[in-house]
Amino acid sequence: MNPQAKLIFITSLLLGTTITLSSNHWITAWTGLEINTLAILPLISKSHHPRAIEAATKYFLVQATASTLVLFASMTNAWATGQWDITQLTHPASCMILTSALAMKLGLVPFHFWFPEVLQGSPLITGLLLSTAMKFPPITLLFMTSPSLNPILLTTMAILSAALGGWMGLNQTQTRKIMAFSSISHLGWMAMILVYDPKLTLLNFYLYTLITAAVFLTLNTIKALNLSTLMTTWTKTPSLSATLLLTLLSLAGLPPLTGFLPKWMIIQELTKQDMTPTATIMALLSLLSLFFYLRLAYCATITLPPHTTNHMKLWHTHKPTNASVALLVTMSTLLLPISPMIHTIV
Repeated sequence: MNPQAKLIFITSLLLGTTITLSSNHWITAWTGLEINTLAILPLISKSHHPRAIEAATKYFLVQATASTLVLFASMTNAWATGQWDITQLTHPASCMILTSALAMKLGLVPFHFWFPEVLQGSPLITGLLLSTAMKFPPITLLFMTSPSLNPILLTTMAILSAALGGWMGLNQTQTRKIMAFSSISHLGWMAMILVYDPKLTLLNFYLYTLITAAVFLTLNTIKALNLSTLMTTWTKTPSLSATLLLTLLSLAGLPPLTGFLPKWMIIQELTKQDMTPTATIMALLSLLSLFFYLRLAYCATITLPPHTTNHMKLWHTHKPTNASVALLVTMSTLLLPISPMIHTIV
């Protein structure tokens, strides 16, 4: 892709996100979401492969539908209350429509079907943007409207997302689809706590973004798109494959790694809200996700291919790893000791 065009698209992404984050009127928030959608489409379809064009088409249709519903919810609320302010969303029907629209933008169950297919048809770096940066504006809108949202609806969607994200990722062999179902599962944890402690949702999103960026950049460095390729990468970058093990375990939420912090605090908050059965269900459902994280880690570091694979063994090269990968991997595994400071900041 032309560097000037790529610069324009990345700048448009930043502009759209900034407009949505800084707006207090529904029309400006909707405008930022639309700029984001139009900016990411060329990055999805830049390979000119039929799969990429299909992914871009699916993404456009889903996001356009969700943006229309956002506009419809805001107009319904303005019609009933006379308010266009984002924080003044009080009409019950508008709250339900807005929750569904933002769930569609995020990929929450039952609006999750598009996300794995779009991620599978995108390059790894674009997949990283879709999994992290493109979810920030909808999460922010949910954060700003959290006092008005229906807790029963969000809790139901959260449990279903954690269940389906773990269950549907079990039989996947493509790393991008595994990361897509991982994202759906993590979104369930964020939606679960949104009404009760919105700041904890943001903390979960920040740490999820950090760890997911480390995993995507590691996979991009070792060029691993499926499990069979992942099994042969130990000959090329053995140290990076070893750190991938820790990063995946952190994404699964195992102590004493960074990813344990948001799950720990969410379960603690749910028990304070007398929702111990719900917290138990979420903790048990996270075991499903743990299985495919362990399978990824097992393929990357612990096993050798038991038979001759279709992939050539890669030469062990001494090409230095990008400094950002090293920094992100370190932060995604070692931030738990400073968790009181992180929670204070957020």
